[in-house]
Amino acid sequence: MKKVIVIGGGYGGLRAVEHLSGIDGLHITLIDKHPYHYLQTEAYSYIAGRVNLHDIIIDLKNWCFGFKSGVEFIHDEVTFVDFEKKRVHLSDTKLHYDYIILAIGAETNFFSFIEGLRENSFGVKKLQRAFNFRTEFEKLLYNKVESPLDKEELNLAIGGAGLSGVEIAAEMADVIKKHTKSIGESTREIKIHLIDASSTILPGMSDYIIQNTHERLEDLSINIMTDSFIEKVDSSSIYFKDGRKLDFFFMIFTGGIKVPSFKLSREVERNRINQFIVDEYMHIPDEANVFAVGDCVEIRDAKGNILPPTAQTAERSAEYVAQSIKQTLEYTKVKPFNASIDGVFVALGGKYAVGEMFKVIKVKGYSAYLLKKLITYTYYVGLKLRVNTGFKIRTKKDDT
Repeated sequence: MKKVIVIGGGYGGLRAVEHLSGIDGLHITLIDKHPYHYLQTEAYSYIAGRVNLHDIIIDLKNWCFGFKSGVEFIHDEVTFVDFEKKRVHLSDTKLHYDYIILAIGAETNFFSFIEGLRENSFGVKKLQRAFNFRTEFEKLLYNKVESPLDKEELNLAIGGAGLSGVEIAAEMADVIKKHTKSIGESTREIKIHLIDASSTILPGMSDYIIQNTHERLEDLSINIMTDSFIEKVDSSSIYFKDGRKLDFFFMIFTGGIKVPSFKLSREVERNRINQFIVDEYMHIPDEANVFAVGDCVEIRDAKGNILPPTAQTAERSAEYVAQSIKQTLEYTKVKPFNASIDGVFVALGGKYAVGEMFKVIKVKGYSAYLLKKLITYTYYVGLKLRVNTGFKIRTKKDDT
C-alpha cells in the first residue's frame, strides 16, 4: 500500500484527493490546520450577506469519511517536510509518505512598502478575515438604519481591482442599491471605491470581460480609481502618491497574494511571491515524489505563459498530478503538464455576471449569472453529498 500525503484542504488539495481515491493500492492522508474547506470563490456573496457561513465551508473530516475507505483527514499543522527521509512532521507525530502533494495555497500579500496596509485593511483569503469584513459591512448598514438623518458620506475602499476586488465591490454595491427601499435612503451615502495601480480593472483579462465589467460597475455607481498608487494607510484614510487622500469607514485589500512560509529539508527555488518553481511534471525539481499544485505554485501552460491563481488552475494541476501518480504506478509514460483556462466568469452583483468560455462563447447579464451559479452549484453539491455520506458513516460508527 503506497502512502500519499496531501497538505492543504483548498481547491487543489480536495481535487487531488478526489482523483487519487479512485486508484487502487493507495492510502491517502489529507492534512490541514483548519478543520474545514473554505469556498473562497464565494467570499463576495458571504461578505455582502447573500449567503451564510454554512454555505461557504465544508467539514473536512466528514468529507474524507465520505470516501468510505482509503482516505483520512488529520487536523494539524505541518511543521516540517523531510525530503530525504520522506517524512512529514506534525505537532506531535511524524508520517511517512511515498508521494507528497503540496497544496498549501496562498494568503493576501499586504505589501510591506505600503505603510500601515496590513494593520488597517482586511483580506479575504482567510475565513476569519472575511468574517470580520462581513461584520464591518453589516455594522455600517446598521449605523445608517439607526441614524437616517446623518448625511455623512461613508466610503468603502477596496484595494485591488482583480477578480476578487471587482466581485466584492459589485456585490456590496448591488446589496446597497437593491435594499435602499427597505434599509432606508441614507444608504445612498455609502460610496464604494475600487482602487488599483494598474491602468485597467481585471488586468490580464480579455477586452470583452474588462469593457462589460467596467460598464456594470459604473451602473452600480462604483468609483473606479485606476492608475492610483497607494503610499500609506492609517485607521481612517488612504494616502496616494500623487497627493490625493481618501477617508474611509473600512478597507479591504485584494491586491496580491503570497505563499506562506513553509519549512522544507532543503532550499527550493521560489519566485518573488514565494511560489514554488516546479518542472514540467509539477515536481519540486530533483524530487520525483514531491508535487506542488494550486496557488502555491507558479503554474505555466505549454507555451510558458503563467496561469492565473484561480480555483480552476488549482484543480487542473491537481488532476494532472493524480493522473501522473497513477501512470507512474502503472509504469506508463507521463506527459508534461499542459493545461489552459477553459473560461472565466465574473460575478457582478445580484443576478448579473460576465463570462467567456473557450475564448469563443461570450455572455453577460442573467444568462452569464446562471452559468456561473451552475458551475458553483455543481461543485458545492458534489462536496455536500460526500459530506452527508461521511457524516452518516461517522454517526453510525460512533453509535456502535
